[in-house]
Amino acid sequence: MNVSVIGLGYIGLPTAILLAKSGKKVLGVDIDKEYLLKINNNNIISKEENLNKYLGEVIENKSLRTQNQIERSDVFIIVVPTPVDQENKPNTSYVHDVLIELASILEEENLVIIESTCPVGTTKKFSEILFEKRPDLLGKLYVAYCPERVIPGNIFKELIENDRIVGGINKNSSLVAMSFYKTFVSGEIHITDSTTAELCKLTENASRDAQIAFANEISIICEKVNVNPRELINLANKHPRVNILNPGVGVGGHCIAVDPWFLVSDFENETKLISTVRETNINKTKWCLDKILNAIEQFIDTNNKKPKIACMGLAYKPDVDDLRESPAFHIALNIHNKYNENTLIIEPNISKHELFHMSTINDALDQADIIVWLVLHKEFKALEIKKEIIQLDFIGLNSKHNK
Repeated sequence: MNVSVIGLGYIGLPTAILLAKSGKKVLGVDIDKEYLLKINNNNIISKEENLNKYLGEVIENKSLRTQNQIERSDVFIIVVPTPVDQENKPNTSYVHDVLIELASILEEENLVIIESTCPVGTTKKFSEILFEKRPDLLGKLYVAYCPERVIPGNIFKELIENDRIVGGINKNSSLVAMSFYKTFVSGEIHITDSTTAELCKLTENASRDAQIAFANEISIICEKVNVNPRELINLANKHPRVNILNPGVGVGGHCIAVDPWFLVSDFENETKLISTVRETNINKTKWCLDKILNAIEQFIDTNNKKPKIACMGLAYKPDVDDLRESPAFHIALNIHNKYNENTLIIEPNISKHELFHMSTINDALDQADIIVWLVLHKEFKALEIKKEIIQLDFIGLNSKHNK
């Protein structure tokens, strides 16, 4: 079986590697020629477990090759970006452009799968455009939507073991797509239609956004009444039907921080709660930043000098190098822009960044007047901090209740 994976980002590249390891001949397609060269040389710097090991294997045995042009295949998996603009409106132009390009080379019995996050109804709408260009393929081409639901740092395991939702534009498309995923997925494959599959992806992440927003809002209340939020949540979770998450500095990652806007954009009148949840998590990041800036100004007033501020963590979650939509990154950038030479940026999972000079944990311990804990990386646990250093802990680093 020949499979083309179009878009070799955080999900596309591991997917292409896994398919190649499962015995398929895989073509990985991406428009970035320099990035393709890094893939071919196995020069991808990533914290993703086994990525370089597996990539080296499939490049060596030639089961994976890459190029920047689409060519004929049996299966096409579209994993290109679908970002939101400054007004939080989804941009599906990359998916649209890929399908238009595919139209000229598709053949009967081909399977086209969209895995990119999409607004509800995108798969049906774009398949209709496809059949307008290729009416000869009507009823002879299989088109389905199948959202990914993996977490950075554990992608290969979750691509195999997680259940998958497959929604075709018709029953045959769903069945053919299910058969394809069964060749490399051990989790259960659940069949539905494409619209339900699209909405399922958005619903999952909007739900998680709401759960985090509740914890973040409770943490702000705790601050006002001098209560440890993690102790409170730990006690509340002793209730047999309560399972509250721990709070943080906001919500990041390309899914939870973005996907709810897809629903708000198309269903403005029906998403009052979802839009409020989004604003709640955005406001938690602003609240944390304000507390940091106030602490800095208090230090200046007391000591008549600017402090050295160590921002501990840039990633959107612990123990990964993923900075997408990261609230910690947003906070660190704002502090850096205001107190440039007095800011230390520490992120154990990356060695360099185009905007920052990266400092070490030892730099922070030796030089900082204020330490701001933004991400609960394993390297930060059990560090001994000098008493004279002011600590702003938004992640419960020193709390026995932080799991």
